[in-house]
Amino acid sequence: MVDVFDTEAMVPGFTAPVLPSGPFDPAAVEAADKVSRYWTSDTPGPFKIGSETHKHELCRMFRETFNPYRPSVLEWPKLAPEELARITALPIWDIAVETEGKARLRMAAYAKTVADKDMRLALALNAWEENRHKEVLSKMVTHYGIPLVKEPPYIYPTDAEWAYMVTGYSECIDSFFAFGLFKVAQRSGLFPQELIDTFEPVMQEECRHILLFANWVAWHRKNMPWWRRIGFEFKVFRVYCFLGWERIGLARSLDGDGNERTQDNNFTVNGAQSMTADDLSLPELLQLCLDEDEHRFSGYDKRLLRPTTAPTLARFALKFMKKKKKA
Repeated sequence: MVDVFDTEAMVPGFTAPVLPSGPFDPAAVEAADKVSRYWTSDTPGPFKIGSETHKHELCRMFRETFNPYRPSVLEWPKLAPEELARITALPIWDIAVETEGKARLRMAAYAKTVADKDMRLALALNAWEENRHKEVLSKMVTHYGIPLVKEPPYIYPTDAEWAYMVTGYSECIDSFFAFGLFKVAQRSGLFPQELIDTFEPVMQEECRHILLFANWVAWHRKNMPWWRRIGFEFKVFRVYCFLGWERIGLARSLDGDGNERTQDNNFTVNGAQSMTADDLSLPELLQLCLDEDEHRFSGYDKRLLRPTTAPTLARFALKFMKKKKKA
């Protein structure tokens, strides 16, 4: 069955990017990759959070750092049998494809409700990029013959804001660990460098996504009346409770055939040993995640807010672990 998702049809005023067609100029691909990683506004002065300037520059950043080439340029490397076995054995592909499928729908559904044109179009582009991520993953598992369970139907959310917030906060947490695990995979040499290079721009695109989300939360919060803000803060609390409960253990869900299955929503923490032959302690993993998180965001204007929850908790945990070690 062909997977069709049309952000243009869902979000008023959104026009999907026109992607270049081959043959591709390597220099142009490299230049576009650099543009996607470095952006500083020429607007002077601080960005007052929630202001028109803050919103305008945030949306401008997201537009101007869009990468039309990568991850559109995909050349899947030939894997040795042992490399293919390691890739196939990773218990992430079903949930990864499904997560991107949910994310694109939830983001487009919420974007449709946003009155502000700049923000609506930025969120719509985010949904379009999530769909591109899903296509990348789908092509990869097809190319390497990785078996997947049948995808469940993606249900349009009844509360679009809630669904978007669950996706956004979840991506902020998961991406923080994913940045570190990706570096582990790169350093270990257990996966071919060609495959690492293929997924590198996808990882950076996720960095842009959570940068957009963190600033959307701040902008949205500042532009609502106080009585609505109370309800919004309670919704944020409920989202964290939901995500915490989801990550306590194995979540249960149904696949596309209605069969119950378990999925490890803690893979970003538990899966480090699948990425390396060396022993990797939790403190080492947390420090690597912090370093990679800082590196990923370092190229964007410092006046834009960064996601802080996962890094703050990681720093607190490291301090506690160091004190415990000294004792």
